[in-house]
Order: sequence, then structure tokens, then C-alpha cells
Amino acid sequence: MLVYVNGETKEFAEHNTVADVVENLGLTGKKIAVELNKEILPFDQYQANTLNAGDRLEIVHAIGGGQDDSFVLAGVSYQSRLLVGTGKYKDMEETRLAIEASGAQIVTVAIRRTNIGQNPGEPNLLEVISPDKYTILPNTAGCYTADEAVRTCRLARELLGGHKLVKLEVLADQKTLFPDVAETYVAAELLVKEGFDVMVYTNDDPIAAKRLEEIGCVAVMPLAAPIGSGLGIRNPYNILTIVENAKVPILVDAGVGTASDAAIAMELGCDGVLMNTAIADAKNPILMASAMRKGIEAGREAFLAGRMPRKRFASASSPIDGLFF
Repeated sequence: MLVYVNGETKEFAEHNTVADVVENLGLTGKKIAVELNKEILPFDQYQANTLNAGDRLEIVHAIGGGQDDSFVLAGVSYQSRLLVGTGKYKDMEETRLAIEASGAQIVTVAIRRTNIGQNPGEPNLLEVISPDKYTILPNTAGCYTADEAVRTCRLARELLGGHKLVKLEVLADQKTLFPDVAETYVAAELLVKEGFDVMVYTNDDPIAAKRLEEIGCVAVMPLAAPIGSGLGIRNPYNILTIVENAKVPILVDAGVGTASDAAIAMELGCDGVLMNTAIADAKNPILMASAMRKGIEAGREAFLAGRMPRKRFASASSPIDGLFF
């Protein structure tokens, strides 16, 4: 017969008791508590209670308290420190699968004019990446002036029903896609005054990053390298300085190429990493999304653990006392 044990179906012989199940699971004599069909069962009644098909057992024990390593963005707590984009995938299904594999909770989308001639049956991105499941982060990609960026954010707020969280980027030119920092300052000030929660893309200049924080941006997002380049973090000490001086989340945005790049960003103390091309342009985007997720987690754990100091010369890991020669 089938019995549910901690939410999973397991098969046991007819007339098995709760005590039999506890023994079968190797829990006899262990400090546990048992709930049978939502009723607490005292340990001295395990032998007397015979199970029936479909019964539900919950068996619990005590464990050490887990560490909450979430980060807070505009008042919302997120467990995943990997943020992903939605561009460059071959189709909507690959987009969906890659985002799921990444474990991301925040997904950024570009705002573009509706294609009037679009096939009525063609799925909308927000039908594939549901706002009920993800925090949608509209971005101002493709904007080259503060005015264009502000207009885009206003349209995004209307599109998403009053949504305030936006990613601001104001680009300087099409070749480098570096930020126009002067225009970014202007746009950030206007958007903050209008009540937007602004996550802002900027260069890896600690002075510019601090200025954007002081303007009121909820997160600052320095580039690792040019957008879509995959070159990895070119100026780690700049990023480190930005992190050390910040009072808002710092997320590396742009330039990551592979999982080790993401891990380095996290080892520097960044709160997260946003990426798109590194996943979408991989030979296997879904597998790369999974790799990026693990790289983020490994880098974060290494940062929390605290790396060993760098040394100029060797240091033996085995003691030399007690050598027999």
C-alpha cells in the first residue's frame, strides 16, 4: 500500500504500524516527532497505530538554524543574487527554460513599440515570464538621452500597472555602449523625484557610483566590461572600492562571460550580478544558466567564508614536527 511520508509516496506492506515505518527509515531511538493525518502521535502509540493506504505521516527532527543570506532591494527580500535578461534567445521556450534554470527571481525586460502586424497568436513575453512568478525589471536599453530614458520608465510604469522598480541605463554611443554618466545623473534625479525605485547602470568609477547612491538610487550597477563583451571583470579593485563605500546594493552589470566571472564578482562582495548575453549566447544556454547560478552561490559562500591571505612564499600544510628523518 502507498503511504505519504513527508510529502512523498512510499510503499509499505499491509498492517504496518507507525513503529514499523520509523524502523524502516532508520529512526528508531532518534529524537523525532510524528504527525499522523495532521494529528500529533505520542511516541508510545507508534506500535498501536496501524497504517492504511493513503495515510499521511510527517516526521520531523531538530536542526541547526539556517542562515538567511537574502538581500533587500527596494524593500523586498530576494534569495537569488542572479538577475537575468530576456534578449537574444532563439525563442520564447528557450527563454523560459533558461530563466528557470538560473533560479533568478528578478528578470529584466526591454520596452519597445508594439508590432502592429504581430501574429495575434504569438505569445507575449510577459505571458511566458509571468509577473506573478518573477519581479519584472523594465530597463531603458537603447536610450541615449535622459529624456528618452525617463519617457521609457513612465511607459513601463503604465504597462506594469504602477510598477516603480526600473533599471536605468543611458548610453553614450553605439560602439562601446558605455554609459553617458552626465545624462544618467539627470535621468536618475528626475526618476527618483517621480517616485521610481531606480537601479542604475554606470561605469566602474567609484566617484560616479557614490554620486548615484546619493541621488537616491536603490542599487548601483557598475559594468564589469562592455555590454555583451564577455570579457569579465576588468577593474576588480574599482569594483571593490565601490562595494566598500556603498550603503545600497551593488550589482555587477554587463561584461560577464562565464561562471568564474560571476564568482569573482561575488567574491569581491557584490550583492548580485545581472547578465543576459553570457547565458543567451552560450552554446547551451540552459546549461550555462545553471552554471551561472552555481557560480553566484559559490562566490557568495567564498566571500562569507573569507579567503586565506595571499603570501609571497610557500607555507607547508603539514606540520614538520615529528619527522623521522
